[in-house]
Amino acid sequence: MASVEKNTSPNGKLVVLGLDGLPLSLAKKLAASGRFPSLARLTGQATELQAELPELSPVNWTSFYTAAGPGEHGVYGFTRIHSRDYTMGLCNFEQPQHPTIFDRLAEKGLHSRSINLPNTYPARRINGMLISGFVAEELSQAVFPKFLQNMLGADFLLEADTTKGAADPAYLLDQLRKTLVSRRKAFSLLWKDGAWDLFIFVLTETDRLFHFFYDAVEEKEHPWHEECLLLLEEWDGLIGEVLDAFEALPEPKRLLSLADHGFTRLITEVDLHALLREMDLFRTLLPPEACNELDPQQISPASKAFALDPGRIYIHTASRFARGTVADSDVPALEQRIVERLMSVTYNGRHVFKKIHKGNELYTGKMAQFAPNLVCEPVAGFDLKAKFNRREPFGFFGRTGTHTVQDTFFYDSHGTTPQRVRDVGTEILRHFHLSER
Repeated sequence: MASVEKNTSPNGKLVVLGLDGLPLSLAKKLAASGRFPSLARLTGQATELQAELPELSPVNWTSFYTAAGPGEHGVYGFTRIHSRDYTMGLCNFEQPQHPTIFDRLAEKGLHSRSINLPNTYPARRINGMLISGFVAEELSQAVFPKFLQNMLGADFLLEADTTKGAADPAYLLDQLRKTLVSRRKAFSLLWKDGAWDLFIFVLTETDRLFHFFYDAVEEKEHPWHEECLLLLEEWDGLIGEVLDAFEALPEPKRLLSLADHGFTRLITEVDLHALLREMDLFRTLLPPEACNELDPQQISPASKAFALDPGRIYIHTASRFARGTVADSDVPALEQRIVERLMSVTYNGRHVFKKIHKGNELYTGKMAQFAPNLVCEPVAGFDLKAKFNRREPFGFFGRTGTHTVQDTFFYDSHGTTPQRVRDVGTEILRHFHLSER
């Protein structure tokens, strides 16, 4: 690596290594195996972090890069629904309603560089350079400054094709290897001149692998076990390159490494709409089998409640939704009815829900008015869904792993132990002597 520029911040450069979806327990197990020496350099001092609810990447990475919770930044999931026409859209970098750490550093003239940080698409101007992460679609819209597109090249792969890969293990693993090649190229390109104060580099391959191959990673007898570990060895090698580059930096300096949520073996998917149907609270304009799984325009005026992935439940009030018929005065009783019913749900003798949170108690801030009424926190291993075309509450649809709130990986070379993902963003602000907002 080329020599780097001297520090422009009194506390030195700060590097963030994101390891998307990495559970602390699995990280320690992999490190102890001897096959992943780079990961082992971190796990000795790693601690557990708690994910934000819902425990999804856009919610948590947005909380990280705003140093604020969903009630402040307004991102509650992958999707959002329009209350007037019931159209659904993907959350992206245009939605957060809170200053980002990039904005805050720019106020002091400090430079940031970011690679593959989820929910930063489409790329926008920052005081530095940015290559967007999931859900990034077009490279031309995923880079700032624009000249990065040519430097990365036409073969640069932003994201693995998990849609095709879900049914083709060899294809998915090949795609993940190609994204690692692209991540390495981006890292080398943006790191080498050292003209930055904050450097963020996120590897999302673990999340993609664990969704479809968590069983293969855990089970030695699984036919894809060795192939998965070989991929993780390549991932570990790239981690090693980052750690070596960090060690070569002059003091003072700091390294943070975190996952946005944990992961565990899937017990079963659990569909909230199917459960709400059983309570006669959710109806669609067409029969379920005729609905698109992601089409909220099928929500009937007769619905008293509906859900969005993964566990967000909205009371269908007349004051908030165009077709809603529930009076605001009836909301507390309806919420309580749903909570009592869901907390009694079991699967093979096991309770499905750990806790049902009320949105107005879970979230605070200027965007809390747009929060769901209820946020369901499942027992680890149950994967909550809200599809518009399912009748059965339980089922398997090609995945073997699911997110967890707890068991989330965190490491700080300075030894801090933040509680939640948003607190890691706060640590960045403190490092650069920036106050919270």
